[in-house]
Amino acid sequence: MRRTKPEKREVPPDVRYNSVTAQHMINRIMRRGKKSTAMRLFYDALEIVGEKTGKDPAEMLELALKNVGPLMEVRPRRVGGATYQVPMEVPADRRMTLAMRWIIDAAKSRTGKSFSEKLSAELLDAINNQGAAYRKREETHKMAEANRAFSHYRL
Repeated sequence: MRRTKPEKREVPPDVRYNSVTAQHMINRIMRRGKKSTAMRLFYDALEIVGEKTGKDPAEMLELALKNVGPLMEVRPRRVGGATYQVPMEVPADRRMTLAMRWIIDAAKSRTGKSFSEKLSAELLDAINNQGAAYRKREETHKMAEANRAFSHYRL
């Protein structure tokens, strides 16, 4: 186990929407250091979302992440010889990280089209409380609910 927690790095806001969340999303989309490609894909996806909803794309991104972010998750905890899946509340920063990861993974696993179209479709699904990323959140909540009996083992 590590002695100290590493300090959180400050991420500057993105250029178009002046949003730290958007910059985090761009950084998560980025592969092999190609940030300009990730930015182009992300901004194209948000433009499509903005056209389809008729609202501010940055607000729609926040709403999608809020809808997909889990409130509870299970964490393994060893007690005696057994390992219990203990339901715990998810901290805000981890909630956002998981939501981003699930949306990007769900977009990657969609078939056909360009990545920006797949990402925009997944964001629209997340806004409407449906899609693969939202299903993942529901599964996580079901697991936490099923293991509620072990909640007294919290860390």
